[in-house]
Amino acid sequence: MKLHYEISGDDFLAAGKASSAVKKVLSQLSVNPAIIRKVAIAMYEAEINTVIHGGGGCADVIISPDNIKMIFKDNGPGIPNIELAMKEGYSTATTEIRELGFGAGMGLPNMKKYSDDMVVTSEVGKGTTVTMTVNL
Repeated sequence: MKLHYEISGDDFLAAGKASSAVKKVLSQLSVNPAIIRKVAIAMYEAEINTVIHGGGGCADVIISPDNIKMIFKDNGPGIPNIELAMKEGYSTATTEIRELGFGAGMGLPNMKKYSDDMVVTSEVGKGTTVTMTVNL
């Protein structure tokens, strides 16, 4: 099963809609609640990052008998130093974003923590793709 979601940039009210929709689908498929929780957390963090840093983008979710693969793509500024961005507490969020309660530098670390595999590819000036897999 393949699901596709568009993610609007700077629309914090819509952020989380994709992860909520996938959570509902996984529940209907009787997926283990612990797996659903991992997927929901990883996806929500990715959605927020797509809104804050990527200016919007899309998410594709592929549900197979073995795993759930989540692919987030944006056309944002890209990540100049992925290794640095993966460190807990590192953030490039603006003061305005932090005042909204986001930008604590836990997005990528949490995405990695709640997925069984995560690959981040990014090109400065062209955007970022994050692929996360949660095994069933």
